[in-house]
Amino acid sequence: MVDRLAVLLERFSVTAQVFHAGALCGINTLEAEPGVGQLHLIQRGPLEVFHGDTSLRIDEPSLLLYPRAMTHRFVSDEARGADMACASVRFEGGAQNPISAALPDVICVPLASLHGAQDVLPLLFEEAFTQRCGRTALVNRLFEVVMIQVLRQLMETGEVKGGMLAGLSHPRLRNAIVAMHEAPAKDWTLEELARVAGMSRSVFATHFREALGITPGQYLQGWRVGLAQQALRHGKPLKVVASDVGYGSEAALSRAFKAHSGLSPREWKRQAAAAA
Repeated sequence: MVDRLAVLLERFSVTAQVFHAGALCGINTLEAEPGVGQLHLIQRGPLEVFHGDTSLRIDEPSLLLYPRAMTHRFVSDEARGADMACASVRFEGGAQNPISAALPDVICVPLASLHGAQDVLPLLFEEAFTQRCGRTALVNRLFEVVMIQVLRQLMETGEVKGGMLAGLSHPRLRNAIVAMHEAPAKDWTLEELARVAGMSRSVFATHFREALGITPGQYLQGWRVGLAQQALRHGKPLKVVASDVGYGSEAALSRAFKAHSGLSPREWKRQAAAAA
């Protein structure tokens, strides 16, 4: 069976950079940084977290993930504080990254319920809270391992309702979605995708829309445009990009690109360059 998560991460990577390790005391506000999320591992609380008009109280060791930029405020005991390791998380492509876009604004998971992390977390905390040669590089990689474990758990448990991750959690739809991910340039028909999913054409189309909120054709177009955006960021010529993602010409890609993003490829590239 094809690894549905590996296919995603091969196309759109996720990286982490530790920026805090140790006690966080009193009131601390972390401002949103465009294009950057944050992953917090709370080893010891208690801790209150405020974001927007809502708040969380964390009384047990927990993981707190903001996949997209969001200002949030921590409130802990002024003397003892809360023991935490925190990292910035960057999804390649920022807001256009399909993994980031598929996640809820905030994810909070008790560390004890994060399957597979029991061997990783003690090492991460040990390295994060000491000063040893190679500490930062090692802690960054361990944060990335934890990110993969979070994504895996969300997909395997079906905790995300709607969007790409919901589709990848479905026992049959995921086969068609992975097929599109692996071969975006293929001229997929609804009948072929339904066959890959092991469903009838009508049942597949209905279940796909119910799970993801869009049609298979719209999903394929969005995936292709996402790949095109990634290639343009890396400097590939538009003509080559069009062929790679399944369009017979630059004009065909431009039409699909504008229908999906509201911008032509050249307009989008200029805007992305200005924001970098």
